[in-house]
Amino acid sequence: MGMGHGHGHGHGHGHGDTTAATANRGRLAIALALMLSVAGVQVAGAAASGSLALLADAGHTVTDSFGVALALVAVWIANRPPNAERTFGLQRAEVLAAAVNALTLFALCAFVAYEAVRRMLDPQPVAGPWMVAVACIGLAANIAALLVLRGGQRASLNVRGAYLEVMGDALASVGVVIGGAVIWLTGWEQADSLISLGIAAFIVPRAWGLLREAVHVLLESTPRHVDLEEVREHLMRQAGVIDVHDLHAWTITSGIPVMSAHVVVEKHRLADAGRLLDDLHACLSGHFDVEHSTLQLEPDGHVDHEGARHA
Repeated sequence: MGMGHGHGHGHGHGHGDTTAATANRGRLAIALALMLSVAGVQVAGAAASGSLALLADAGHTVTDSFGVALALVAVWIANRPPNAERTFGLQRAEVLAAAVNALTLFALCAFVAYEAVRRMLDPQPVAGPWMVAVACIGLAANIAALLVLRGGQRASLNVRGAYLEVMGDALASVGVVIGGAVIWLTGWEQADSLISLGIAAFIVPRAWGLLREAVHVLLESTPRHVDLEEVREHLMRQAGVIDVHDLHAWTITSGIPVMSAHVVVEKHRLADAGRLLDDLHACLSGHFDVEHSTLQLEPDGHVDHEGARHA
């Protein structure tokens, strides 16, 4: 006897849901505009100074801008309404974009390392003052973008990916400023290569953390803040509940954990299934911040008729 699948108390997955990245799309748009402006200034500065470092930094910024643009596109896709083919809509597109951003960061780090080694072996003369001036402009714009994104990067993997992209740009700008100053004062061009390697070493572990979180969601692993044994214990404390099985928890996208379970109850409680479901949903929402749950109520002994089941 299955009950509770259609119980509607705001637990559905309709297009009215607001994801964490959606709430921050304005931040993403501002950051993208700042980054594209920086790239334009860097290209102009590279042409005026002959600095390969500035040109590489411009390429870095353009690539990161693509990542932020991808994040914005993913937010738009994620908010398209669900249908019979995709009952959760396309909300997980945000997580896919975060994974792509992480992989892009890895590729950028490899490129930076390659360029750093190449410049160590074949240093090129550059105009130090131009290099420092343009890099300072880029750094100021990157700091502004970081401040814009900071408020949303803890709530959304997608925004966090964009935040890391901009952080990489800011670090690259710092490196160019320092490298340009050293070249300006001493003429030692290899300084920029050493700083570039340090930047890559700083970005790699952060990109790995982002990719790990995205894969965690894509594999439908239990949300890190949810202890299923604790969830089971809380549900079992509700009056009339005998057992809980087939308990699953996963994440659709950032900020939207989902849970499902079969709840075995005393037969006389099935007559008041609506109230019991309200209590169970309130338990999950209040204690575990799970607003979206699907619970099947069943009488004692029904599990013997279910065939294959999970823990």
